[in-house]
Amino acid sequence: MRTSHSRTTVLSVAATAVLAMALTACGGEDTGTKSAGPANSSATAAESAGSSQSTGTARTSGAVKDTAAAKGSAAKGSTGTASSSAATCTTKDVTISAAYQGGPPYTHIVLTAKNTSGHSCRLNGFPEIQFLESHKENVPAVAKSKPAAPVVLTSGAPAYALVKLSDGGVDEDNEPVTAFSVTLTGGGGMATVKAPGSEGIAVDPAKSATGYWTYELRNGADDF
Repeated sequence: MRTSHSRTTVLSVAATAVLAMALTACGGEDTGTKSAGPANSSATAAESAGSSQSTGTARTSGAVKDTAAAKGSAAKGSTGTASSSAATCTTKDVTISAAYQGGPPYTHIVLTAKNTSGHSCRLNGFPEIQFLESHKENVPAVAKSKPAAPVVLTSGAPAYALVKLSDGGVDEDNEPVTAFSVTLTGGGGMATVKAPGSEGIAVDPAKSATGYWTYELRNGADDF
């Protein structure tokens, strides 16, 4: 009887221990699976999404910058092409006037050609001037006054040309001029320009000279 009771007690204790161990093992495994698995998956997904978003933003920004640069280059190219292909200015496009330069004595005048049209146009070379009916030759141009490129005037913009009348000496063979003709090179037509001053200007045909059309009068190049 004692032996049987002892065996029963031992078996009960052993069974209880086995059951406790099984429950502990099941509880640990379940906890590990629920806490570690989804957390790691969420972190991985978040990192992947973040990396993808950053890369996408960087690439998009780069594309925007490249597109802007390309548009800028295209705009510059278009402007240059439009300028170089501008039509020749005619006397319908520009208004030409004359004013004294320095003096007295008044040895020079400045011609101003202002673009009064609604579009750009190109002034070629120099103004072809004839002061006197008795001298049909054009006033000669001064080579050093020639600009590096033709003058292209936008609407409302002016160009200038310095013109020498005489040396200002009392013994010169000067003739009075109240109006004179200016022809625009390249088929631009001819305009009659009123001379400045109430009595006009004194011109020595042997000493007269003209500069080229320029955006502004330049020291050195337009001194003659």
